[in-house]
This record gives sequence, C-alpha cells and structure tokens, in this order.
Amino acid sequence: MTPDAPDGAPRSTADSASDDALSELAQLILNVSRLVRARTPSGDEVVALTDTERTVMRLVDLHPGSAPSEIARRARLQRTNVSTALRALEDKGMVTRTAAAGRGIGVHPSERAATNLAVLRAAWARELAGVLGDEPDAVRQCNDLLRRLEQRLTAVEPDA
Repeated sequence: MTPDAPDGAPRSTADSASDDALSELAQLILNVSRLVRARTPSGDEVVALTDTERTVMRLVDLHPGSAPSEIARRARLQRTNVSTALRALEDKGMVTRTAAAGRGIGVHPSERAATNLAVLRAAWARELAGVLGDEPDAVRQCNDLLRRLEQRLTAVEPDA
C-alpha cells in the first residue's frame, strides 16, 4: 500500500514513482549546487556574496527593474531580508536602484555585477567542461528543464 496523498486519497504506484523521481531530482540539484559552489573562484577576482545576496542577485539578473517587494515574492524571502541584501549589494556595487512609476523603485544589475557574473560563468563552464563537455545535447536538455523549473518556482503568484 502506498502512503496517502495530502488530500487523503490513496496514492497510486505511478504517483509514488513520480514522487521518488522528483525528490531525487531535488536532492541532486542541491548536491550539485553545493559541489559547483565549492569550485567557484574566490578572492579578488570575484565579489563574495552571501546565499541571500546570490538569490536576490539572480532574480535581479532575470528580472531587471523589479521592485524589492517583487524580488521578495519571487524568492520566497521576507521583505526585510531582501532589503538587507539589496543594501549590501548596493554597497558592493552590484545593483542600482532607480525611480519607477509612482513611488516605486526598480532594481537593476550594475556593470560590476555583469563583469562578476561573466567571470563566474567562465569558471563554471571550464569546470563542467571537464565532466560534461562531451555531452552538449544532454547539457542543453538539462538547461531547458532547469530553466523551466526556475521560471515556475520564481513566478509571482496572481494573488500575491
């Protein structure tokens, strides 16, 4: 017998297998992320960021001009934590804030952020080329899947 679904209905074996595959995907993403981060350059060549600053910076790169409240919703972070991260990112020269419609503020990546990201992406490409360089089609398929996952997980909910 399989465990019940959250609504109390019995789960099918297919549902259980799908859950197993999805939970394995999540575990792999977390572990690979940790391994890539451990191989990320540090020192004078890159701007050091906290986990929260990295999360906020990724959303600023994906959605330039977003308001801090939108960044908080997309990241599923507390607004105060996003404000703290944005102040730190401003101090590090990674973002700029500009006036938007009404009393709003839009957050944009700076040139320093673009340069920092280029250094990181080049280092990550070199690192992964050594283990996946002979599988470009698989890498593209994986990128497509992870991009869809990121887009869906960072979508702003209609009632937010």
